[in-house]
Amino acid sequence: MRQAPGASRRRRIVILAPFAPRKTLPLSPAVPLAAAPPIGSFSDVQAFAAADMAAVDALIRCRLASDVVLINQVAEHIIGSGGKRLRPMLHLIAARAAGYGGRRHVQLAALIEFIHTSTLLHDDVVDESDLRRGRKTANAVWGNAASVLVGDFLYSRSFQMMVELDSMRVMQILADTTNRIAEGEVLQLLNIGNAATGEQTYLDVIERKTAVLFSAATRLGAVLAGLPREQEDALARYGLALGFAFQIADDVLDYASDSGTLGKNIGDDLAEGKPTLPLILAIARSAPPQAAMLRHAIETGGLESLEEVLAAIHATDALDAARATAHRYADAAREELLALPDSGARGALALLADYAIDRAR
Repeated sequence: MRQAPGASRRRRIVILAPFAPRKTLPLSPAVPLAAAPPIGSFSDVQAFAAADMAAVDALIRCRLASDVVLINQVAEHIIGSGGKRLRPMLHLIAARAAGYGGRRHVQLAALIEFIHTSTLLHDDVVDESDLRRGRKTANAVWGNAASVLVGDFLYSRSFQMMVELDSMRVMQILADTTNRIAEGEVLQLLNIGNAATGEQTYLDVIERKTAVLFSAATRLGAVLAGLPREQEDALARYGLALGFAFQIADDVLDYASDSGTLGKNIGDDLAEGKPTLPLILAIARSAPPQAAMLRHAIETGGLESLEEVLAAIHATDALDAARATAHRYADAAREELLALPDSGARGALALLADYAIDRAR
């Protein structure tokens, strides 16, 4: 949704009270690994991580607190929007799979969620999105300026929490990761409306925009546990492959789902001029007239030809081909887990590879 000219100037930031020192919320005890139930579904994964995730959620709400009311409102809107918190959960489970038994993973998981949430706020402004997870986006409610600035607040809060962990290795990994994410955002912007975008460029974008944070989340679990570098690298490669699988599957859903299920409007990627894998494959597999129509749809970013685009995608089996690519990445992710000892946590990570490609939203 485009903002009316001057609309952002009418929005005011309200200061509640003079700044007061922040109270730090105590973390809950770690979950004993021996208590892990059998892992057979995504709900089992959620149950496996439930106690740690409860501690993460409590810490997130504690560290969101600000004396600027608009920060609280916007941050709560997106943090409380019902997402599955996949990235922090991934870190928690990776740390357990690596044999970590402490509590520092809770703080790392919370700051990973802050980094992810800040990118969502910025993404929705850039994409002019008005729907996420079935709810109005923050920029649709409060305007672009508020969304960008609260995203900046979450970025800076995550780095405050990072410094508290007092680990140069952790800071290096996350600083490099956030820099790569920013590169991915710019690279995607450069390819908006570019119908000549190829599969490799598409993969470069999603590696930086999505997969690197998955990889950092899993690598950091190994770092906390002090695993040997070869096992640390295997966990990082698992996260990277999982991120690819997750994003490709998400891009498939944009042409195979609906707003009630996916939480965004079908064809949103097309409306934004994003050349995602289903479109790239459909162009490569189409006859020249059909390919020209698809290129034009990307270049104009309009939805007037959505029905023709969907028909071309289905006629060329582009969705099945894109799904097959996502499955290959999920298989590669599971293969990397063989570097770790068998455990309930490793089983949960393997199940997440299935979830990434078979979910409905």
